[in-house]
Amino acid sequence: MVIANYRRALPLLRIPFSLFLMPVFWFGLSALREPFGWGQAAAVFVILHLLVYPASNGYNSFYDKDEDSIGGLKAPPKVTPELLHLVYLFDALALVGALLLSWQFAALVLVYLLVSKAYSYEGIRLKKYPLLSTAVVVVFQGAFTFLLTQVGVGAAQTQLFERTNLLLALVSTLFLCGSYPLTQIYQHQEDARRGDRTLSLRLGIRGTFAFAAGGLLAGAGTMALAYWLRGEVRNLLLFLVATGPVVALFSRWAWLAWHNPALANFEWTMRMNKVSSLCLSAAFIATLLFARL
Repeated sequence: MVIANYRRALPLLRIPFSLFLMPVFWFGLSALREPFGWGQAAAVFVILHLLVYPASNGYNSFYDKDEDSIGGLKAPPKVTPELLHLVYLFDALALVGALLLSWQFAALVLVYLLVSKAYSYEGIRLKKYPLLSTAVVVVFQGAFTFLLTQVGVGAAQTQLFERTNLLLALVSTLFLCGSYPLTQIYQHQEDARRGDRTLSLRLGIRGTFAFAAGGLLAGAGTMALAYWLRGEVRNLLLFLVATGPVVALFSRWAWLAWHNPALANFEWTMRMNKVSSLCLSAAFIATLLFARL
């Protein structure tokens, strides 16, 4: 019976959904100019995508107690105390794994885990403040994770704080700033019921699409500048080719939802997440491979 309770709680960690955050990991690796160990990179991937992100997802679900669709789950199961046990287990495994790589990496993972708890915990609940919660998410899932990945594979400080590397870290935050409100666009009723005034809820459906377009364009412009300064125009061309389907899908969805708000729904949001994650990951993996030819 106890094991069955843990099995029912496991889907709320939303491990497959965590893989949608892969592009930042690949982006961080692709920006490094010095060699790194692929074994370390694999360990960082596992710690982030199979432990840290799922723990954050589960903690958020524990306090949200969603009844409607959430990212990666159309019909989430009922929250039970076993979910919190799994969250703490994943937290512990993430920290132990991070310590095996380096204490610096472990310290940054701990900061990420604490911030993710503050985002959801009812006593703090950053999520209910639209601007603050957006800033926290786009910084920590963007630039912070970009640099966290590089620290995890042993990048030197000279690489981490090099001007164009920091510019590319900013790009990851700008892209998150554009895409994050889209992940909230179908949850307006549930967020309003809980009293969470998310950015997407404040912007409305049309405003969310306009804001997303602005954030993504700002990210692309900053990326173009960074790659130009690095003399890596080829990387920009790879990015533009690989993300063509993302632009096409976003444009179509925005047009349809602009005229029919009912299409700002779970199905379209998950489709957008899947396509953008795959295309962005492909772009950065291609950049990484071409750099080593």
